Amino acid sequence: MTSAPSRFPPYPIRGVRVLHQRQNCAPHFAEIEVDFEPAAEGFVFEVAQGLTVDYEPAEALPRFFAATAAGIEEQLSSPEHGVVIATRVVLRRARADTFGSHELAFKVAGHLAARKALERAGYPRR
Repeated sequence: MTSAPSRFPPYPIRGVRVLHQRQNCAPHFAEIEVDFEPAAEGFVFEVAQGLTVDYEPAEALPRFFAATAAGIEEQLSSPEHGVVIATRVVLRRARADTFGSHELAFKVAGHLAARKALERAGYPRR
């Protein structure tokens, strides 16, 4: 008999910070800070009210935030963790750079933030 998968996160995990930076011919730069909070069910991603990011063109920021959400949800949904996602994620802080910030950089930062949160909650990689 196997036990039911546990819900993630089991408790609030706040202040998960990630700096994803790679310098080569295709640079990456994304810095985020997110909170993971238990939710009733599913996955919800929110941008904290009043969050400002000094980046031009500002029209790119919603795409960066959506990529962050996609990276987090993709990582949490991975079968290797064996968790039921019941998560509210709040983006508290973000930094972008003219040379290196793009959707892929923020998606990778989202992946890394989810991994950090899973580790903090005691879910080792299988």
